[in-house]
Amino acid sequence: MRKMISLLVALALFSIPALAAPDNSKETDRVKNAGTVLSEILNIPDDIPQDLLDKAECVLIFPSVLKFAIGLGGSYGRGVMICRSGEHFTGPWGAPSMTALEGGSFGFQLGGQATDFVLLIMNPRGATAILKSKVKLGADVAAAAGPKGRNASANTDATLRAEILSYSRSRGLFAGISLEGSTLRPDNNANEKLYGRKVTATQIVRQGVVAVPPSAQQMVALLNRKSPKDLSDPESLK
Repeated sequence: MRKMISLLVALALFSIPALAAPDNSKETDRVKNAGTVLSEILNIPDDIPQDLLDKAECVLIFPSVLKFAIGLGGSYGRGVMICRSGEHFTGPWGAPSMTALEGGSFGFQLGGQATDFVLLIMNPRGATAILKSKVKLGADVAAAAGPKGRNASANTDATLRAEILSYSRSRGLFAGISLEGSTLRPDNNANEKLYGRKVTATQIVRQGVVAVPPSAQQMVALLNRKSPKDLSDPESLK
């Protein structure tokens, strides 16, 4: 009897870590998929202009955003937000924060297809707004379709005014796209699952309270290789 009790106790103790371990496979896959999308987009010939990437404080990647039919239609996507570290966004790229993209104004443009989105945040105000709460593009923050091509000029009026520049890829076609009317918000439930504890988007990005998870290491390394320094006007980062 004592041996049986000891065996049951041992089995119970062994099972506790497994039961307590959070299931973050969905979030880990999301981060990995975002890294794949970013790598593919940054390595195509007619991609995001290098000077824009070098002036971006953050990058948001949403793999396979899907259109759904509710009323006039809408779209739903989950992705990641990665920012440069440091008080003025001048350090290396840091750990990702999970982010949600929702809206209806661009649903018809998707044509019913799963679409990848990459968004560049071009100033600290835009980054801070998205980290803190839900924001509507075109209302709370200025947004525009991003110019593309290695020789594209970033000095257009729309580009200079925009806080967020957006790009899409569907059926192999890569282009700038307007996402005005859609919303961005932190996905802190997903952050908790990914990092195993409650942590806000601001704590992840601005305070550096977590390390880069294994699922994001290749993506962060890619950004640090492609754009190691923030070349924005220093006055614009204060």
